[in-house]
Amino acid sequence: MIKAIFFAKFDVNGGPRVLHQVPNDSIVPSPHSNSPQPQPLFHFPSYSSYIIPRQTFCAQPISFCTRKHRVLGHPMCLTSPRYPRNEYIFNFCLVLPLATDATAYQSVASKLASLFHGLEASSRFLSREDGCPQNTGKVYALCEMLLEDLNNYCECMIPIVVGGEEGEGEGEESLNIKLFPTYPPPPPVSPHHVPLSTVRLESVTDDNWDLTMLLILPHVNGVNSIRQIALLADADYKLVRVAIEHLLYYGCVILLDVFGFGACYAPTAEMAGFVSDAEAQEECGRYVLAAGEGGVLGSLSVGTRTTGRGVEGTRLVELYCSLRQGQSLRSWCVEHMDVMGVVDIRRFITFGVIKGFLYRVHKYVIATSLALEGGSDGQEGGDKGKARGDPALSKYLEGKHCFDKICTDLMISEKELMVKLKAYNDVHIIQR
Repeated sequence: MIKAIFFAKFDVNGGPRVLHQVPNDSIVPSPHSNSPQPQPLFHFPSYSSYIIPRQTFCAQPISFCTRKHRVLGHPMCLTSPRYPRNEYIFNFCLVLPLATDATAYQSVASKLASLFHGLEASSRFLSREDGCPQNTGKVYALCEMLLEDLNNYCECMIPIVVGGEEGEGEGEESLNIKLFPTYPPPPPVSPHHVPLSTVRLESVTDDNWDLTMLLILPHVNGVNSIRQIALLADADYKLVRVAIEHLLYYGCVILLDVFGFGACYAPTAEMAGFVSDAEAQEECGRYVLAAGEGGVLGSLSVGTRTTGRGVEGTRLVELYCSLRQGQSLRSWCVEHMDVMGVVDIRRFITFGVIKGFLYRVHKYVIATSLALEGGSDGQEGGDKGKARGDPALSKYLEGKHCFDKICTDLMISEKELMVKLKAYNDVHIIQR
C-alpha cells in the first residue's frame, strides 16, 4: 500500500522543494497551516540530495530507505534555455512501508517520469504550475487520483488534458498503470512430481498460448507425473518442465507426489487443526465422496455414515488418524473395507496432502561402498558381482533419491526396482 505520493523539483532559489504531496503534510509541513500537523513520514531535507540529485544521476530509478519507509523515484532533467539555469529537474516519488515488496511499484515511478518528461518537453505541463500555491492545480489532482486508484483498485486510467505551446490547441494524454503482483520463485520441479490444477485451465487459455502449454494441458489431471505428461504430449521434457514452472508460479497448479497403493502416508502436527475445524471436515466430506453410476452413491456400508453433504466428519478424522508409517495404503484399505464403496481413496489422500495435515512417507535406498563395488572383504571376483548390478541404478543408491524419482528416471515400476536391488550385496531401505 502506498503511504504517500509527492512531486518535487529543483527551485533555483530554495534548492530541492516539495511542490505537491498527497496526503497533505505527509512529507513537509504546510507553511501557512494553523491546524495541528501530523509527523512527516521522513525528514525531507536529510534525503533531498537523493530525491533531486545532480544532473549526472538523473534519468535512472532511485530507491532508499528511511527508518520506517522506502522511497521510490525516477528523477528527470530537461535542458533548455527557457528554464532558469537552463535545466528543469523534477521527480515523482512514492513512499511505501519498509516491509512492502517494492518490485511492482518501481515501474510506476519510472512510468510517471517518462510520461511527464514527454509532457513537459512538448507543452511545459509541469513548469506552467510553478507559480501555483502548493497542493493545488492539475498535478496535485493527478497525484490524489493516482494514490486512491492504486491503493483501492491496483490500477488507474487517468485522462490528462494538455495545453499546447503558444498558438497550438489542447491535446489529451492518458496515464494507464496496473500493479502486477510478484510471487516467490516456484519450488524445484522434478520428473516424478504430479501437477494438480487449481483452476479450470481450459477456461483461461486461447490459441495465442505457447504451443507446448497447449499440448500438455489435457494431460494435467492430478494423476500423470511430469515425465508422463511429456511422453503423452510428445513434447520435450525440458520445455514441459518450464511450462509447469510457469503454471506453478502463477498458482494454477500445485505439485503432489505420485499416488500409489504401495505408498505410506501419515498425519502431521496439522491434524489437530483439522480435528477442530468443522468447516474443513465438511469440505473434505464432500470432496472425497465416491459417486456411483449416474452420480448416485454406491452401496453404503453400515460402518461409514454419510449425510447429504458427504462423509461424516468424525469418521474422516478416524480414518486419517489411522494412517501411520510402516503401513502401505494397500494394507490400510484392507483394514477399512467398509469405506471402499463410499470414499474415493485418491481424493481422500490428495485432500490431506493439499491441506498439509497428511504427508507422504518416502522410501530411500542406501548401499554400502562394498555393495556398490559388487564384492565383499577378502573376496575375489568383485567385477563379477558388479556386473550383476545395474550401472544406471548405482548412482541412486546413496540415500538422496526417493523411490518415486528412481522409478521415474529409469522408467520402471517399484516392483522392478526391488528386483534390481537384489543384485546388490548389501542395501538398506529407509522410510522418512
